[in-house]
Amino acid sequence: MRVSIVTVSDSVSTGKREDLSGKSLAEKCSELGWEVISRSVVPDDEMLIRTQLLALAECGKLDAVLTTGGTGVGPRDVTPEATAAVVTRHIPGLAELMRQTGLQKTRNAALSRSICGVRGECLIINLPGSPRGAVESFEAIAQLLPHAVAVLRGARHD
Repeated sequence: MRVSIVTVSDSVSTGKREDLSGKSLAEKCSELGWEVISRSVVPDDEMLIRTQLLALAECGKLDAVLTTGGTGVGPRDVTPEATAAVVTRHIPGLAELMRQTGLQKTRNAALSRSICGVRGECLIINLPGSPRGAVESFEAIAQLLPHAVAVLRGARHD
C-alpha cells in the first residue's frame, strides 16, 4: 500500500504543536510494510483541505490518503465536509467500524464525524486528531484497505 498522511491542524500548521498523530500513523503504516509516500500539514480550512486531498487522490501514485484531525464537533472541524466534497463514492462501513471499535474504549468516539470514500482509484480515510485515536481507528480498518483497493481497481470480491 502506498499512502499519504495529511494532518489537519491549525496549531501544527503554525508550528505551535508537534505533529504526533501524523508521526504515529506513519510508524503504524511502516510496521505494516506500507510505503508512506508523503506527509503534509494543512490548517483547519475547508478549501485548503479540499485542494490537498484532490491533488493527492489524483496524483496517480497513491492507494490511500489518510487524514488525521478535524473530525470532531468543534467550530473549526471541517475535514469531513472537505472530504465529502472530494470523494465520488462513500464507504460508510469503514467509518462505522472505526466508531464502533472506538466506542469500546471511549464514549467520545460517538462524536467522531469521520468519513471514508473513494476518488478515482484512491481511498480517502478520515481519522481522529489524537495520536491514540488516529492509530486505534486506523488499526480497526487497516486489514480491509488492501482488499478495498484491489476491488476498486477491478479485482473480484472473494
